[in-house]
Amino acid sequence: MRGTDKVTGSLFSYVDVEERIPARHPLRKIRRIVNEALTSLDCEFDRLYAVEGRPSIAPERLLRASLLQILFSVRSERQLMEQMHYNLLFRWFIGLGIDDPVWVPTVFSKNRDRLLTTDMARKFLAAILAHREVAPLLSDEHFSVDGTLVKAWASMKSFQPKGGGALPDDDRGPSDPPSPRSADTPNQPQPETETTPMTRPVRQDRNAEVDFRGEKRSNATHASTTDPEARLYKKSPGAGALLCFMGHTLMENRSGLVVQADLTQADGHAERRAALDMIHRHSPGATRRLTLGADKGYDSADFVADLRQACVTPHVARKARHSAIDGRTTRHPGYSASQKRRKKIEEPFGWAKTVGGMAQTVYRGVERVRARFTLTMVACNLARLPRLLAA
Repeated sequence: MRGTDKVTGSLFSYVDVEERIPARHPLRKIRRIVNEALTSLDCEFDRLYAVEGRPSIAPERLLRASLLQILFSVRSERQLMEQMHYNLLFRWFIGLGIDDPVWVPTVFSKNRDRLLTTDMARKFLAAILAHREVAPLLSDEHFSVDGTLVKAWASMKSFQPKGGGALPDDDRGPSDPPSPRSADTPNQPQPETETTPMTRPVRQDRNAEVDFRGEKRSNATHASTTDPEARLYKKSPGAGALLCFMGHTLMENRSGLVVQADLTQADGHAERRAALDMIHRHSPGATRRLTLGADKGYDSADFVADLRQACVTPHVARKARHSAIDGRTTRHPGYSASQKRRKKIEEPFGWAKTVGGMAQTVYRGVERVRARFTLTMVACNLARLPRLLAA
């Protein structure tokens, strides 16, 4: 018999949200590890908030919601709040009941920005790695390092001469606004809008075309008006220069989990400086020798010397000419093993850019982008944990 297509609303629901989530859903294991890691950060959260005053959004829920936004590629906080209205999986993971109200997007963003700093993101990463089930997966001797470019939230048109100088008249496109008139030109009214019958005024300077051909631009003379901390940089000779930042990760070689993350302004020495900072931060005062795999971009005499002084064997790929790596390093079988294993560090970068939204950041400033990049690497580790723990 054919069923009827009638919608009958129920006044009450007696099914718990916990029962709606499949028992083998991978988020169950992720949520348990995240909750235990957040419990270990309880004292850190107490230092961030005042004893008296109006209660804010719980920091545990803020971090769980931010992880969901990265894991499910939600583009904005407004879309995240919209999904929380009807998505029971999101409510269950964050810790909201069916009848609990969803936060206003602007309130969520304000509270999240105050909580999610670089220091807190690094402590969250360390708490995940120190979990009793995650710690046995890590290697404490063999590591790899690499960097990637993160496109800044700024247009190339915002890369203007420092000091507020306007573009030369020869470099202006046909639809660009005219240059301000000089003092010897008679003052004539210059309308900013053009009106037509039965239409709204149309601004002539919106998304104006600019021809940069023949103009020399560099970080020394130009800066972005949208994000002054972004830098014009290209990583390979054949690629075009972009306004970007440079993200760095330190990976352990046993399971391929990220143990340290950093983000700096893009320049030719940023990768080597960040590599030294991350290896010292992860293993301060190491008493036994470590190994660090890297590509040819790290084959520099001063970098190799600094690693050896810090009791770290530089398993760096050799350049064709003037290499700082000699036979005392390449003769060992561990060198070739590190060279094969270090290529796995590209996987977190690919995941962060395709799933985590780091192909182009929506944040401005090194500090905010660094905190988001670190949290994205935390989410990347969590996404791999269910399969690693099952194996």
